[in-house]
Amino acid sequence: MSPVDGTPRGRRLRDRIPVRLRHHWKPAGALCAGLAVMLYAFGDARVSPYVTSASRVEADTITDDVRGTVGLYDTSVKHSVQLEYQQTDFDKMMKEFKKDGTKDSIPADLTIDGVFLSDVGIRLKGNSTLMSLRGNRGGGPGGGRGGMPGDGTPAGGMPTDGTGQRDGQAPGGAGGGRGGGMTQYNLSADKPEELPWLIKIDEYVEGRAYQGEREISLRPGSNAQVPLNEALALALIDGTGEPAERYGFTTLKVNNRPTAVRLMVENPDTEYADAVGGESVVYKARAGGTFDYQGDDPSKYETSFRQLNKVGSQDLEPVMKLTEWVEKSSDEEFAADLGRYVDVDSFAHYVATQNLLMNFDDMAGPGKNYLLGYDLNSKKFSVLGWDYNLTFSGDATAGPDDRMSMGGGPGGGQGGGERPEGVPEGMPDGFPEGVPEGMPEGGPGGDGDDAAGGRRGGMMSGHALKERFLELDAFDAVYQAAYRDLYEKFYASGKAVKALDGLAEQATRAGVPAKDVETAAGTLRTTVTERTAALAKNKEVTG
Repeated sequence: MSPVDGTPRGRRLRDRIPVRLRHHWKPAGALCAGLAVMLYAFGDARVSPYVTSASRVEADTITDDVRGTVGLYDTSVKHSVQLEYQQTDFDKMMKEFKKDGTKDSIPADLTIDGVFLSDVGIRLKGNSTLMSLRGNRGGGPGGGRGGMPGDGTPAGGMPTDGTGQRDGQAPGGAGGGRGGGMTQYNLSADKPEELPWLIKIDEYVEGRAYQGEREISLRPGSNAQVPLNEALALALIDGTGEPAERYGFTTLKVNNRPTAVRLMVENPDTEYADAVGGESVVYKARAGGTFDYQGDDPSKYETSFRQLNKVGSQDLEPVMKLTEWVEKSSDEEFAADLGRYVDVDSFAHYVATQNLLMNFDDMAGPGKNYLLGYDLNSKKFSVLGWDYNLTFSGDATAGPDDRMSMGGGPGGGQGGGERPEGVPEGMPDGFPEGVPEGMPEGGPGGDGDDAAGGRRGGMMSGHALKERFLELDAFDAVYQAAYRDLYEKFYASGKAVKALDGLAEQATRAGVPAKDVETAAGTLRTTVTERTAALAKNKEVTG
């Protein structure tokens, strides 16, 4: 659309093809022809792709970095985002998503803090968050008002006007020591300003970025449901020395729709990966993937991990070796040699963080929300978190050895015997007899540790690296030391309450009514206060 008068601008067919393919159609065509010849000549012979280069240079570089007028994640200023796209493109995208879950990008014009960028890509972002868009309204998980947790459905967001809450529960679900509950959304294609979006700055313009960012995520939850809990988690992690996505509140206007207040968050991409400490290759776990060892063919791992940086110069071989060792090592070998493969201190801080923040959906959760950073100098992995929309949703009284299930008390299920809204009565914790439609493969149903730092199994699919670390006595000391350190930084110091007050001011400045902000912040403050008090009484935490 025209940035001046809003008149729709027609796009030729060629303009809908990603610029990389348009620029390099001849080599791509030659490659396809060559592959056809090879297939004919060699039949079913398998070729395993290996990258042998030891180069550390990033192949995909930014050539056009639009600087803007104010810092994208400067929390001291008001931000605005406007998206304009052809309605026919949107309708086609929604039709394909409802048909088979495809989340393809469509072209749009972006105006961000007054700076105009033509032809960015936008696509839906999330897994279970988007279930209601596909018509799952049968009352089971994922139906009705947003369904089960995954790469979406936040907890501890701002309360609604009564919808999405359990009977007799405080707004946001934070009362009674049960954490933030699970805010649920009734997403609709008729309200695109409320949909979770991923904005891809370079989708149709090769090498372009905005202030060094190729991707911007607009998180689930708008206006009175803006997820303060995710912002609070990121604010706390930022002070620990571990990587944390930057964030900020912004208004969002889509075409001629009403304006909504949203939380925008830095999405892990090439530049985020390059900012990780040291000279590292970063791999992003896929929601439908696995941590299982799958042999020596790198192509087998591409459905489980996506390499974010140094593509073309490094490969997945380090991940392959790690999964093989974790799977095949004995307990004695794991205890003795973990430090050869993993930065143990950093990993202890990661695991402790997930428990302290009551994060249901970490590396062991249904969304598999974690990154593996491989330091090329030390040859060791670190585990990095991202997507903290289910933080503060467990039992506020849980200790470092307790596990949590979604929105409830330790050990599975809801505190006080309650179940999350939309979960059928009689269905066991973890839903092993039928994963809801739309949930990623490998989601709830396993016997492993669930997301919030549990040490004795759980309702989620689990993660072998985390489980074995927590189960073996050899790592108790390093885990407890990390836990005490982070408890002091998060809670005993008063930082959580202070950070929450600052976030409430930011949300109000962005345009959320003060009354809604006060209610939501108060609910989350109750959770933080209960968490602080409970941990202060735990001798394992305070000594």
